[in-house]
Amino acid sequence: MAHLYLSALRFDFRCPTLQRLVEQLAETSRQPLDCYTRALYAFALLGQSRPEGLTVMDEVLATAEEHPKTPHVLLHGLWLGQNLDEGAERLLALSSRPALATGTGTDPIVLFREAGALRRLGRYDVGLSAIDRAIDCLPPGDISVHADLVRERSLLCAARDLHQHRSPTRALSGVPS
Repeated sequence: MAHLYLSALRFDFRCPTLQRLVEQLAETSRQPLDCYTRALYAFALLGQSRPEGLTVMDEVLATAEEHPKTPHVLLHGLWLGQNLDEGAERLLALSSRPALATGTGTDPIVLFREAGALRRLGRYDVGLSAIDRAIDCLPPGDISVHADLVRERSLLCAARDLHQHRSPTRALSGVPS
């Protein structure tokens, strides 16, 4: 039941509430928290861009008995934490771990999160390639996820266009701003 409730908080982006509940669990429990609950705690911290979330994430990854959802929870936290030191780079590194990397790049959520990280790093064309693959991997009729992916694609295009518009070579070429 705890996993279900904590997961619901994760998908509602209620990071401070999720953090408090996990901390309460840790205080009242005599057993160490399982890897999935620790990953949810890392998500809560990462989602608030709190640097200690990176430490918790590293501990989870070092000791995780690879619960299949654990790396997805951590990836989600890195994606949400926009102000983490090297957050985008860490997201890309995590997405290449065997538990997430399918080898063929067919997990649309992993590709979606990679595209966001690539946008943050200014690698727009690679990000567009990732988001286009993600869209192609979606089953027909999956409109809620499709909307998120299309929104990310629009962000990538807008960021690329803005970057190209501000490019020093454009300014030197005499093209008016």
